[in-house]
Amino acid sequence: MQADEGRRILLAAPRGYCAGVDRAVDAVEKALEHYGAPVYVRKEIVHNKYVVETLSKRGAIFVSETDEVPVGARVVFSAHGVSPQVHAEAAARQLDTIDATCPLVTKVHKEAVRFAKDDYDILLIGHEGHEEVEGTQGEAPDHIQVVNSPDEVDSVEVRDPDKVVWVSQTTLSVDETMETVQRLRQRFPNLMDPPSDDICYATQNRQGAVKKLAPLSDVVIVVGSANSSNSVRLVEVALESGAGAAYRVDKADEVDPAWVKDAKTVGLTSGASVPEILVRDVIARLGELGIGIVEEVRTATEDIMFSLPKNLRADLKAAGVQPDRPHRPRKPRSAGAKVRRTGQRPQR
Repeated sequence: MQADEGRRILLAAPRGYCAGVDRAVDAVEKALEHYGAPVYVRKEIVHNKYVVETLSKRGAIFVSETDEVPVGARVVFSAHGVSPQVHAEAAARQLDTIDATCPLVTKVHKEAVRFAKDDYDILLIGHEGHEEVEGTQGEAPDHIQVVNSPDEVDSVEVRDPDKVVWVSQTTLSVDETMETVQRLRQRFPNLMDPPSDDICYATQNRQGAVKKLAPLSDVVIVVGSANSSNSVRLVEVALESGAGAAYRVDKADEVDPAWVKDAKTVGLTSGASVPEILVRDVIARLGELGIGIVEEVRTATEDIMFSLPKNLRADLKAAGVQPDRPHRPRKPRSAGAKVRRTGQRPQR
């Protein structure tokens, strides 16, 4: 179908890979290149089907628990982090571990340890069962209780209402987290804040971009997997911010033509664990459906990069390999797409 000049895609920026995800995926890729297959990975390295399938084809073996890794083998811990118990289990099996936990998640772990040492009740705002929450809770299980939503605030019980602090899962909706904090503070006026904002900068930036393009969009499409918390939140943020409709897809062939049949403007973004190739595929798919003009809506510019895990860096350096690749610009366009830019000046 020929593209209609009156129909457009508003492409969110920032979108896709954050620095923590980039680091974790790079760690598995570098481990496979340097040590050779197989390299075991506990849980999904990041919550994205395409990434997991691609790494599996290269020789990564994904397991659910540490005891599934052969004694003495090499295992990578995912970007979501693990509890001290998992580290102990790995040591008991003499596993060679590469900890790809996102440094921002590690920050939350350290906060939990410090507040537990000072005997605070710690209210962890997050989704029970999510790997990041399990890892954080494992740092101080006797001091931490999970608060899944604002509706659970009334059931929270603490030992001393004057000695309570909150921390949060980094991938949550910023608005829902702050609503939960507000309601907690109504119950516990002396509730202490963490030393710095726990919500990941990438989560905030992706939600901010969606808030800007959603009111201008008849439909918003979010590229991301169903178990990706931040991708699911982007759909919710789009609807709350005025999009006519919003859908999540793992890949381009999941885009239903009926969703965009009458749409003049389609908003497009991707979760923090989504490689740009999947976004380009959706742009191409929308082009086939007659929507070929791409306008980038930028609300922030990200230039953060995290170093690879220390032991992997050391092994690469010892082998004469430059451990950290330069930051790679992620081009938004597909072949033949016309790109215009709109929105605020980039903010650093």
